[in-house]
Amino acid sequence: MASVYHVTLFISLLITTSTLLNSPCSASASPRKLALVKQQPLILKYHNGQLLKGNITVSLIWYGKFSPTQRSIIVDFLQSLNSPTTPPPSAASWWQTTSSYKTGPSTLVVANQVLDQDYSLGKSLATSQIISLASGTNKLSSVNVVLTAADVAVEGFCMSRCGTHASVRGKFAYAWVGNSASQCPGQCAWPFHQPPYGPQTAPLVAPNGDVGVDGMVINLAAVLAGTVTNPFDGGYFQGPATAPLEAVTACTGIFGSGSYPGYAGAVLVDRSTGGSYNANGVRGRKFLLPAMWDPKSSTCKTLV
Repeated sequence: MASVYHVTLFISLLITTSTLLNSPCSASASPRKLALVKQQPLILKYHNGQLLKGNITVSLIWYGKFSPTQRSIIVDFLQSLNSPTTPPPSAASWWQTTSSYKTGPSTLVVANQVLDQDYSLGKSLATSQIISLASGTNKLSSVNVVLTAADVAVEGFCMSRCGTHASVRGKFAYAWVGNSASQCPGQCAWPFHQPPYGPQTAPLVAPNGDVGVDGMVINLAAVLAGTVTNPFDGGYFQGPATAPLEAVTACTGIFGSGSYPGYAGAVLVDRSTGGSYNANGVRGRKFLLPAMWDPKSSTCKTLV
């Protein structure tokens, strides 16, 4: 039976912030001193299980209709993770943090791409159908990634998850990420869309001009980092194995320095497009990538 990992939604954090900002304060209350509390280091425990290291083959299953431009954004992101010549801050340096986890670096290599533009299983998919789509290659050194189009509903999508990674009986790892552009952009494409709850700050401009696909890049980054550092339940995570905080989901909502719930932090802006980003990629691409937990510092590491 597959164990599923969720890309944490930002809603609980935003609700908490809104509650704090709107809590009444009695004018007659006696003054209180603010005590500075030292923040404890964030620790993801290693559970002595197998990690995915070395050359990892990534196969993409495009389910539904994606334009050639949309597909190129995703493929360029994956290729950017292993591009040593990209100027800093780079997507490759972001991915390099995974090499600080046990047993060294992992290199993702894009292999097969399958186009299922005719919705062979319909437009409403259960988790079991995602597993079926991902079961083409069952190798420990590979990850099959199912990417669903904006008009495809997936079990739990928007309600509890934006993407997942999981394993089937410990034999192979797979991942899924959905395009949330028309279903829940405020949840799964934040900060490129206003959230449904909490502070309503202006959204950032998507760096590649596609809110849904630029949001998919964020969630794909999260599930891939979780896949290589905790593929079979025994890797790095905090909390219960059934609902773990992993390499990126432990750092939810952080993209740049100074971030707090509802605010992504200080990021870079492309002068020509107005797009917000923190990572350079191949072919001039720019991406906004989430913070990743760094084992060396026990902190959520950002590129900017």
